[in-house]
Amino acid sequence: MDNASASAVEPAVLTTRDGAVLTATMNRPARLNAFNTAMHEGLANAVAEARDDKSVRVFVLTGAGRAFSAGQDLSDRTMGEDDAPPDLGHTLDTRYNPLVRSIRALPIPTVAAINGVAAGAALNIALTCDIAVASRSAAFLQPFANLGLIPDAGGTFTLPRLVGLGRARALALLAEKIDADTAERWGLVYKVFDDDAFASETAKITTRLASLPTDGLAAIKRAFDEAETNSLNAQLDAERDTQRIAGRHPDYREGVSAFVEKRKPNFIGRS
Repeated sequence: MDNASASAVEPAVLTTRDGAVLTATMNRPARLNAFNTAMHEGLANAVAEARDDKSVRVFVLTGAGRAFSAGQDLSDRTMGEDDAPPDLGHTLDTRYNPLVRSIRALPIPTVAAINGVAAGAALNIALTCDIAVASRSAAFLQPFANLGLIPDAGGTFTLPRLVGLGRARALALLAEKIDADTAERWGLVYKVFDDDAFASETAKITTRLASLPTDGLAAIKRAFDEAETNSLNAQLDAERDTQRIAGRHPDYREGVSAFVEKRKPNFIGRS
C-alpha cells in the first residue's frame, strides 16, 4: 500500500488505553494534525468514551508526529471569487464549541500533552484541559489576527485567566509565536519537559491522577468552575456543601484509614 492509500484509511484520531488512562491522539501528522470533519468526529467519540466508560479515570489529548495541532485545516476553506463566505459561527456551534464543552464537563482529570506546535483553536482546546504540559520543542500561537478573526474555542475566556489580560491581548493582537519556556513562565502550561523525557514525565502525571480518588478530583474541578462566577461568600458556601458530600464518600474514609495505617490507599474510582 502506498503512502497516499495508507493515509486515506488511517483514523484521524487514535485512542489507546494504559490502565485507567485513555489517550486520544490527533493523527493527521502530514497536515500537522489540522482539524477537519474526521478529526472532530474522532475526538467527539473519544471524549464520549472517556465520559461513559467508568473504568477511565484520566483523559489525555495529544498529537502524532511533530505537532500537537496546527488548528483548523484552512485547505478545507479555500474560496473562489464567486463562492459565498463560510458561516464560521455554524462551524463553532456544531464542532468546536461542543468539543470544548464536552472536555470541560468530563468528570475525570483531563491532560493536554502538547508535543509540538499548538496553534489556533487546537491550542485553546488544549487550554480547556485541567492540566497542560509541553515538550521543550513545542510552540504556541494564536494566529487569528492574521485572518481577521478572533480567538475562538474558548480562547478569549481561557487566555486572560491563565496569562493575564495584557498578555492575552498581545498574544491575540500580534499573533506572535512563543516558545515552551515562555509558555511555562507565563502560566500557559503547568510544566515543560525535555523532548526525550516528555512521554515518561507525562505518564508520571497521568499515573498519579489515575491513582487518586476520582470523584474527589471531579469535585475539585467543579469547585474551580463555580469559582469563576461566584462571589467569595457564595464560594465559601459552595465549598462547605461540596466538602460535606466529599466527607461522606467511601474514598475519604479509605484515605484517612490508609494514612493512619501507613499503607497505600485503595480508592474505588468513579462511582
